[in-house]
Amino acid sequence: MTKFVIGPDVALCLAQDQAAISAEHALLAPTLLRSQVLSMLYQAVQRGELTKTVADERLSYLRGLRLRLLGDRVLQSVAWRIAADLGWADTFDAEYLALTQLQADAFVTLDRRLARAAKVIVAVATIDELV
Repeated sequence: MTKFVIGPDVALCLAQDQAAISAEHALLAPTLLRSQVLSMLYQAVQRGELTKTVADERLSYLRGLRLRLLGDRVLQSVAWRIAADLGWADTFDAEYLALTQLQADAFVTLDRRLARAAKVIVAVATIDELV
């Protein structure tokens, strides 16, 4: 079984496509993914890019996804170190890399800048490897 940490961009892409995830894969994310996804969908509705109904459908898909959310003290400590080592202004992205480093095989993001930075620390996979 391959364990992938997914970012909020990937989660929303999967929800948009209602993608089927292979049973051979396990998905993980920091607990902050829940709030990030909710905020991103809310903002899309506010901008008129999505209807509330579509946003609710995507949230329902994500709530039904086999996704393990983690956010313990060790993850936070590792995220702090990663953010400091990379000179980042906050720890949000670092939490995804920390979780990958601690418990997963690869990190999946659509953000090319983040993928480049992540490759220094963890393995990076594409969304195509998930579906």
